[in-house]
Amino acid sequence: MAHLSAAAASLSASAAIPPFNRTIVQLGKLFHGSSLLKFHSNSLFFSSTPRSRQLRLVSSAIEGRNLGSNEVSQEEAMTPYSWPDKKRPRVCILGGGFGGLYTALRLDSLTWPDDKKPQVILVDQSERFVFKPMLYELLTGEVDAWEIAPRFSDLLVNTAVQFLKDRVKILSPCDHLGMNGPTTVSGSGGSVQLESGLVIEYDWLVLSLGAEPKLDVIPGAVEFAFPFSTLNDACKVNEKLTKLERENFGKKNPIRVVVVGLGYSGVELAATVSERLEGKGVVQAISVDSSILPNAPSGNKEAALKVLNTRNVELLLGYFVRRISSIEKVNDHEKVMVEVQANEKGAKSQVLEADLVLWTVGNKPLLPELEPNGWPFELPVTGRGQAETDETLQVKGHPRIFAVGDSSALRDSKGKVLPATAQVAFQQADFAGWNIWAAINNRPLLPFRFQNLGEMMILGRNDAAITPSFIEGLTLEGPIGHTARKLAYLIRLPTDEHRVKVGISWLAKSAVDSIATVQSNITKVLSGS
Repeated sequence: MAHLSAAAASLSASAAIPPFNRTIVQLGKLFHGSSLLKFHSNSLFFSSTPRSRQLRLVSSAIEGRNLGSNEVSQEEAMTPYSWPDKKRPRVCILGGGFGGLYTALRLDSLTWPDDKKPQVILVDQSERFVFKPMLYELLTGEVDAWEIAPRFSDLLVNTAVQFLKDRVKILSPCDHLGMNGPTTVSGSGGSVQLESGLVIEYDWLVLSLGAEPKLDVIPGAVEFAFPFSTLNDACKVNEKLTKLERENFGKKNPIRVVVVGLGYSGVELAATVSERLEGKGVVQAISVDSSILPNAPSGNKEAALKVLNTRNVELLLGYFVRRISSIEKVNDHEKVMVEVQANEKGAKSQVLEADLVLWTVGNKPLLPELEPNGWPFELPVTGRGQAETDETLQVKGHPRIFAVGDSSALRDSKGKVLPATAQVAFQQADFAGWNIWAAINNRPLLPFRFQNLGEMMILGRNDAAITPSFIEGLTLEGPIGHTARKLAYLIRLPTDEHRVKVGISWLAKSAVDSIATVQSNITKVLSGS
């Protein structure tokens, strides 16, 4: 799967965020000596004072760079982004995941009065959109990287949406309800400063920043566990598995894989990896819960259990991981030790030896956390780092800012925050695009209502489970479920052009697989006779 390595090299992790107002620069010169921005240990700290109206933010926006505690000059050279039209509304979308990209496409597809069609710019630190629910198929070879991770430039070529590959630095909104009075169509909603020094002034802002795996919860997870959240993660896991398969070829010692977490991601990984190893390895899966998929429909849970048992996946239910550490390193291959303990009081810990540890437990939204400072320009944020929104998806107190996907903490009628799933982000993108249209055209905004259409999961190369919510008691599993899931995701791909290309590619692969299966069956019959 060389194409995975090539794709990984061209990718960065996923969208981080924050922006800036030109008035800040002047105030920075006026009040020289008061630090506007500090970097601390891979985190961004944005100081907030009444003079600068800056947010004090904490974000792990920059990966893999140790910035120490260097001061960034307030007088750093910045270039204002030049919008093509000075009169039409300006919409800036931060983050190109499901929520961000689909909001941009929704805005472009709507019918607008000539003078009110907004100029839309989409900012993401990666050049590719990643269809995350299909990352597992990269491990089985069912899909190519380009099919589920197309470039933004290709997806947006037939739209008026502009794409900018950059990282976000500072967010400076100026639309607080208590300060500016009622929002009007004209007038800036704030500005965004990018890492490159570009400053984008916007009328409407959409936060769609995604989330990243939370590995720093136990000792050793950051150093020795592999997350599975981005295209880059999937490529690394595939490369590791390929290397283990090559090194263990012809040897009796099995490849040992430990999967931490048995929610959807953990179950899908355990099923996919166990099928790929086909008796050449041992897969152990750990969950602190007493059952797999605790919140899934019973049909999906039963289908998953059946597959995992058939493939001899060892389930450690009611266990938690205490630490992960290195045992030995031989020929650039590091064996690790996973120490687990049962939930019961007084239970002794156990040690699992592993060649590969896959981590699927927990994530943290990339929306920066806010430190309380009493200044009314703060964004209301939950303990998980998500922006609190009202039912129209507007951030509370900020009528010019919408938040969708992992960035949004929208509560249902029972006060429970909606799950951070692709299905929720798809639907929120439609509403966010429509509500921006309504706000620009002085129409009433629509309240978002999530419609659960059901749940899907992959369980192997020709195996999946689908439980639609609109047919009680029905679960499609096996090859039928696999085909239905693939068709559902084909329909959900971002653009018509990309759907056609991917559909043709999948049909060609299916035809080749069918011919190979027929030839194999004929060979078996002939050899048997």
